[in-house]
Amino acid sequence: MFDSASLPHQIDPETYRNETKALRVALLQAQFELVKRADFPVLLLVSGHDAAGKSETIHQLYEWLDPRYLTTWSFSEPSEHERRYPPMWRYWQALPPKGRIGIFAGSWYSQPIADQVAKRSSLAELDREIERINRFEQMLANEGALLVKFWFHLTQDGQKRRLKALAKDPSTAWRVTPWHWKRLKTYPQLVEVANHVLRLTDTPWAAWQVINGEDDRYRHLMAGKILLTLLRERLTRPVQVLLPSSLPKIPSVDGRDVISAFDLTQKVSRQEYNERLPALQGELSALVRHKRFAMRSLVVVFEGVDAAGKGGAIKRVAWALDPRQFRIVPVAAPTDEERAQPYLWRFWRHIPAHGRITIFDRSWYGRVLVERVEGFCQESDWQRAYAEINDFEHELVEAGIILVKFWLQISYEEQLRRFRDRETTPHKSHKITDEDWRNREKWLLYHQAVCDMIDRTSTGQVPWTIVEAEDKRFARLKVLKTLVANLKRALDLR
Repeated sequence: MFDSASLPHQIDPETYRNETKALRVALLQAQFELVKRADFPVLLLVSGHDAAGKSETIHQLYEWLDPRYLTTWSFSEPSEHERRYPPMWRYWQALPPKGRIGIFAGSWYSQPIADQVAKRSSLAELDREIERINRFEQMLANEGALLVKFWFHLTQDGQKRRLKALAKDPSTAWRVTPWHWKRLKTYPQLVEVANHVLRLTDTPWAAWQVINGEDDRYRHLMAGKILLTLLRERLTRPVQVLLPSSLPKIPSVDGRDVISAFDLTQKVSRQEYNERLPALQGELSALVRHKRFAMRSLVVVFEGVDAAGKGGAIKRVAWALDPRQFRIVPVAAPTDEERAQPYLWRFWRHIPAHGRITIFDRSWYGRVLVERVEGFCQESDWQRAYAEINDFEHELVEAGIILVKFWLQISYEEQLRRFRDRETTPHKSHKITDEDWRNREKWLLYHQAVCDMIDRTSTGQVPWTIVEAEDKRFARLKVLKTLVANLKRALDLR
């Protein structure tokens, strides 16, 4: 990957001045077109060797472009605050909205490379991380983002010369520390690891641009021209979905599926409910106050048929929790701010820190349910969403989050009864809308979408719990019992 970038390059001052006059005009024109259209973002990742000119090139881009529409994020070792969240959380918070350019000085590549150079990870662990990165970047590309990845390369002698020049200049000497000279000794290991990582992550949707970083003028011109070329190309074509749509699932020939197989007639008496409810709430309260939960967090997802009793179940869960410890996130149609980001962004922003709880009243599964059935997204979008959701949930679990997913199910007849009850009960009338009646007309379409969702996203790590909700008391007890069991297992308190 580094053969061409190891060749010496040098641009004389006059050539540089002449080249940059046209370049900066063209870059501004392309940027203003990006801002005006606001239909995709640009992620510019700046990586490479120490002293290879990363910060200088970022400064130059600020000189050539309109800085009002640029944002730069610097990522090094995660802070104590960031360590309380999954590793990818801080990158999701920094994603630029459509129409903007986000510059990442350091990125999701920094830690895996550093860990491998320092022998804190095995090659197999590095390769697993590379696979995750490729899927993440493919998701961003499918969402419309333009990814531009720069690696500024130096030979070992070139890095020595750059460090000496920086150390000699009083205005830049502060940038060279004993740590940099120590790092220079690991140059061969870094090149070996970086070559491996770049080779496996040089994809059609996020190719690496490797540039010799020793000559400032050459590096600036190459970076500017590459950015201009890729931005112009992206402005002239629509988003190309890179994952093919999978074949539709064929319904069972006997009509039996993961929903119809459940017995909705299950009930509990009022007496049993009144006895078991406070006991389960007490167990739940004790578990989330246990010292082991302080380094974990809990995400609870409630999905279900309209009028299945999600709100009532959530209230019984919330009653057992300290209000300072949890938040309930109701999910409706995305806002303009949320539509300017990849669809999982609005859920990442609500992922809880250690010791906290987030309850989602509807969730990221809207993409494969309402968006699928109502045609709010392309078929390719919801088809690829199954794998993206599984990746997302896998990341949460790997980070120590306890994730519990509930689907509340009632019959077609019971839904009608509850709808009519809501219409005639003053304190419930706000719960019934014209949209609820329209959704009811698509019962069979939603039923198939739910079955597909459960089949494709009920994994060994994060299975779905289907709650028979015809009897509200039975449903609430099953939700609480499931939460208690999951917490005990996760905290090893069985």
